[in-house]
Amino acid sequence: MERFFLEIPTINRKQEALDYLEENVKYNSDLNGIGGMDSCLEGMTYEEWLSELEKKENIEYGNQINRCSSKTFFVVREKDNKIVGMVNIRYNISDEKLKTWASHIGYGIRPTERRKGYAKIALYLGLLEEQKIGEERILLICDVDNIGSNKTILALGGVLEKTDLYKYDNIMTNYYWINVNDSIKKYYEHYRNYIKIDSIIHR
Repeated sequence: MERFFLEIPTINRKQEALDYLEENVKYNSDLNGIGGMDSCLEGMTYEEWLSELEKKENIEYGNQINRCSSKTFFVVREKDNKIVGMVNIRYNISDEKLKTWASHIGYGIRPTERRKGYAKIALYLGLLEEQKIGEERILLICDVDNIGSNKTILALGGVLEKTDLYKYDNIMTNYYWINVNDSIKKYYEHYRNYIKIDSIIHR
């Protein structure tokens, strides 16, 4: 059985991370959960991106740039040590930001590894990280037409609150809430064999 873990981005994954980014561009895929790594397409170096990730974990820095605090991880498949996805965990989100544009978790799977159930595993790993931070109830959003993402959120206990235009791109968007502790407990037996719990890797 395949197992997966979250890994903190480091310089040792530079080429693999950039390959992940380029694959998404090649397939004209939405860049979700990458923690701003798309800036590397516009002149930012990978090393500068790593530095920015560290800053974004700081609550005061987040307030300075009018963003919520965040942590970004690679989703790595254990058997071949391959980056198959990314997860961006957000926290310290004000009520105002939740009402306008922010959500708690962004996630994505590389195009060549989709339709294998990996998105659900990535989201479950994301819920575990939100639990560690102390978040009890989180908001997730996705385009109405993104059937796969809607199914993923519903499969992890998402409850639809509303459907509305997302102010930044004017796309109809579904807004879901998930009770973190309840979902982790409810789906633990299903996902425990697919993940390495408490195995955030530093390379």
